[in-house]
Amino acid sequence: MLAGTVWLYALSPCVAQDADALLRKVDDHYNHLSSLRARYTERYTGMGIDRTESGTLLLKKPGRMRWSYDQPAGKVFLLDGKFGWFYTPGDAQAQRISAKQLDDLRSPLRFLLGHTQLKKELGGVTVTNDSNGIHIGGTPVGMEQRVKRLTLDVTPAGAIQHMKIEEIDGAVTEFLFTQVEENVATRESDFVFRAPAGVDVVDGLPPI
Repeated sequence: MLAGTVWLYALSPCVAQDADALLRKVDDHYNHLSSLRARYTERYTGMGIDRTESGTLLLKKPGRMRWSYDQPAGKVFLLDGKFGWFYTPGDAQAQRISAKQLDDLRSPLRFLLGHTQLKKELGGVTVTNDSNGIHIGGTPVGMEQRVKRLTLDVTPAGAIQHMKIEEIDGAVTEFLFTQVEENVATRESDFVFRAPAGVDVVDGLPPI
């Protein structure tokens, strides 16, 4: 395929097969992983806010992830397989919500923690190839009321380097992943949330 080509499933069978092959490559790449560690930079723009944060992401199958922020230091988002946990330094409370009810913008990456099938995880899938690389786009299933479009920038080998989430209200969140290590050793304690002294845990909705 030439740079600038957009692969859509409404096009000819051979073009659709090219798109399918790339989606399967991404699926296969993550389905063969047991764990992953990466540095991330997160940027949010919207509602007059332009905020950049960074930290380390740790993923482990089945269903666990930890976003440990160093900017701001101490902020954490943790998914232990049953609950999502949220804490920001200075807050008097940490929040807990059932993983089944989770509607957090980091949650689209949960598809990397199970049996990945991008065609089922994303509605209206498109695959674009241009001079900047390969881009997979669509709307995360179950988040249609909040997310207009999710775009994944991937390498030819099927590894995700960048994720962009465009919300219906115009806000945009982007994650850039670097220093990726696959199948790393992890500890059970990495995915256990411990509230700081004096901080109460409450059940509620995740923060925006």
